[in-house]
Amino acid sequence: MRQGRPPLGLLIPAGGAVALVVLPLVGLLQRTPWSQMRAQLLSADVGTALRLSLECSVAAVALSVTLGVPLAWILARVPFPGRAVVRALVTLPMVLPPVVGGVALLLAFGRRGFVGEALDRLTGVTLPFTTAGAVLAEAFVAMPFLVVAVEAGIRQVDQRYEDAAATLGAGPWTRFWRVTLPLVAPSLGAGAALCWARALGEFGATITFAGNFPGRTQTMPLAVYIALETNPDGAVALSLILLAVSLLVLIVLRHRLIGDP
Repeated sequence: MRQGRPPLGLLIPAGGAVALVVLPLVGLLQRTPWSQMRAQLLSADVGTALRLSLECSVAAVALSVTLGVPLAWILARVPFPGRAVVRALVTLPMVLPPVVGGVALLLAFGRRGFVGEALDRLTGVTLPFTTAGAVLAEAFVAMPFLVVAVEAGIRQVDQRYEDAAATLGAGPWTRFWRVTLPLVAPSLGAGAALCWARALGEFGATITFAGNFPGRTQTMPLAVYIALETNPDGAVALSLILLAVSLLVLIVLRHRLIGDP
């Protein structure tokens, strides 16, 4: 059914919502030092933060896929007591303030945390204020996006395909690897992209748990925060990169997120 002209009572607040989002982005683009963009991106500080961000975010996605895909399958296929509680806990970082997540990571994986202390004593490995700690913090906040997307994809797969493979002699691992995983590949790709974008833009948990050490834990969002005081043009350049990446991910995934053809 064709819609007529939208009522003014909806059009005005809708326009305000668009302005609330668009005007800050216009301000960012207006202040972008286009003539110095190449020099800023090639500067040592910006280049180091960009490289570290890419390394940490990719590692966080790899960790999230390794742990999150099996969890998503279990949540979608295996009924067990407390499944709703587990699902709620796994998705909690999506709404938890990132700084709170960083504090929780410190209390668990810090030198005096109940996991970190044992890990340090048994292996000599410490996670806080290290690159590995930055990866862990990013995975903590980003993995729920992958789990939610993959679980939804698995639930949409007709289980009769897996049952048919079982009747042909395929074991549980073969069914998962050769049947289920290919069928949920689009959902896995979408979840991994969202996970990567969230990890790339993570700030609060990273600075709380891993600190802000150039070349070791200072990712792009942290570099933007510091550069605002010492190198505003560099901060704008890094912000523009993060904006472009986020926009690209949304454009690529627009069909899966909002059903836009």
